[in-house]
This record gives sequence, structure tokens and C-alpha cells, in this order.
Amino acid sequence: MLINGGAGPFHDAWRRTFAQDFAQLDRIEGRDFTVEPRFANGQLGRLPQLAAEQVNAGTDLILALGGPAASAACRATTTIPVVFAIVTDPVALGLVETAQRPGRNATGITSLDPEQAAAQMRLLKEALPTIERIALLSDQTIPGADASGLAPIDRANKAAAEALGLRPQVVKLPAPTAASPDPDFAAAFADMTREGAQAVVIFDTPLNFAHGKRIAELARTHRLPTMFAGGFSAAGGLITYGTSVVDSHRRLPAIIDKIWRGTSPAELPVEFHKHRELVFNVKVAESIGITLPPDLLSRADQVIR
Repeated sequence: MLINGGAGPFHDAWRRTFAQDFAQLDRIEGRDFTVEPRFANGQLGRLPQLAAEQVNAGTDLILALGGPAASAACRATTTIPVVFAIVTDPVALGLVETAQRPGRNATGITSLDPEQAAAQMRLLKEALPTIERIALLSDQTIPGADASGLAPIDRANKAAAEALGLRPQVVKLPAPTAASPDPDFAAAFADMTREGAQAVVIFDTPLNFAHGKRIAELARTHRLPTMFAGGFSAAGGLITYGTSVVDSHRRLPAIIDKIWRGTSPAELPVEFHKHRELVFNVKVAESIGITLPPDLLSRADQVIR
């Protein structure tokens, strides 16, 4: 039932919540459904094989977490329902015809917020008024890259930074392989340092999602202020702001339940999760010598001290 481009530890915590949310709909795991997970462990080239395994096993529904996993599932089958999450733009990826009327065998939920990139950059300028150069930490697993190698999320953030007079540097983590399963974050931060980055915006991408704490640790070592997307406050970054893919997961059982009750994915609109979370970590600010403006702190949903 499940395809995930990441690794198992995230699944363990998510699985418990998933089962609890299904129980609220009177669907009990083991009695009414079973979950058969498949993990690519960051090696996204394995996703087509994993999707094919699910199809050949006769699964009734595929739950795909992440754009690469959803794309692989939709290429593997045009008949088995596919429900996706952690997908930035399902229309751009070709998963659905339109968000309101998917028209195919896939639907789901997205935390796509077209204004998030601009909102994050404005907030970063408020917190760090003298900032000029910023790094944008992305990864090469994101589908939809153009001729320059930039995916839609890269282009949106680069444009938002430039609109405020900032000088952005897009840093793309290489996709893990069997020979090199762990991303080379040290090299990425060395590249940022060489280019004179004064802060780093961490995109909500598969590799960053799986290694948030490691990224935050390296940023503190380099005394770089960080801006994480919503839902990453536990990673230990300076600022967390935006929509949270973790929150969007809570809607998945309800979407799946509608399909099991007879609604076709083609007729089930993609849901949008747009609630932005704002968290400041004062402990991190103190450790890297940053003083956050009091008026900003007063606007936060949470301040970690």
C-alpha cells in the first residue's frame, strides 16, 4: 500500500498516527486493511521497481509519499487508485489534470502554497536586516527540473529572493546511491561558505526532510541562520515557517476512506493544506550570535527558549 522514497524510521512514527486516524473512521489495521511498506532509502532509482512490485502484488490502493514516489506509482498503473502526499505541485508533475478534477487514478493532498517562498524571504529579511547572500538547500531528487537543473521549488525560491534584492545560491544535494547512501552535507555547507552565504533556506524536499537534524547541526557549526519549512521545528533550526507536510498527513485516511466507499480518484479534488506555522528558536539564535527582533517573536506560534 505504501511507497516512500525515504527510509523506515519516519514511517514508524507516521504509521502509529495513521492507524489512529483510521480508527476514528472505524477502519482497523489488520481487520479492515493492511499496510505493506516499500522504502527506497533515498535511492530514488528504485522507485519504479517498488511501484511495479505493489501493482504485481494486487494491492488495492497505493499511498505514495513524495513527488518521485507518486510519479513512479502513476507510471506503474493507470487503474489502481494512487493517493499522494508531500507533493509540491501535482499538476506540474502530471499526476492530475487539474486540482479540482484530477481526471485520472490519482488524488491526494498537497502543502503547495504559491506565496510561501516570498513570505519566507520577507521574514528572513525582517529577522536579518543586513543579509545579502543566501543559500537555498535543495536536492537532485526533485522532479520537473528545467535545462538549468532547477526544479519548480528551486525556481520559485530563487525568484522570491531576487525580488527582495537578495543574491541566492541554489545548492543541490546529489541523489544517494548504493555506494554513497548518505548525502554529502559537509560538501554542501563548504560550498555555501565559499560563496559567502549569510543564511540558508532549507527546502521541504525528501533528503532534507530525512536529515533535518543533521542539517541544523552543520548550520550551527558554520554559524549560519536557518529557515526551515513548517513542521521542522524539532530539527533545531533558527526559524521554522510555512506549511507542514506532517500536518497534511492527517487528512490521508479520510481521502482513502472516500475512495474505499466508492468515490473515484478522478472525481476527488486534490486537497490543499495552507496553514503556516511560525517558530523561533532563541537557543539557536544565542548559540550563533543572533538577536531576534522582539516584534517578530511576538508574532510566533511558538518560541523555543
